[in-house]
Amino acid sequence: MSLDRQPMTVRVLDREFTISCEPHEREQLLDAARYLDLRMRDARDHGPSLTYEKIAVMSALNICNLLLQQERELREREQHIDQRVAALTDKLQRELDERG
Repeated sequence: MSLDRQPMTVRVLDREFTISCEPHEREQLLDAARYLDLRMRDARDHGPSLTYEKIAVMSALNICNLLLQQERELREREQHIDQRVAALTDKLQRELDERG
């Protein structure tokens, strides 16, 4: 663990949490806390009787679902690009073979 880690406080759904991080991680951590706060507020607004823990779990599941969906889409795009590159490489090779 780095000696540069320093505690910082983030606020999520009206609760404060102290988290240790390196100085270059601070802005990303603040962005993540703001995003989580928004998602938890949205969950709370849709289920005002939910406990803090249920709101946190629902928000985490929604965020994980979004992350997994984006990872799937990225893999599909990468596969499409790989297939397209392979097809173009084959086409180019055929053209070169015909001329050579």
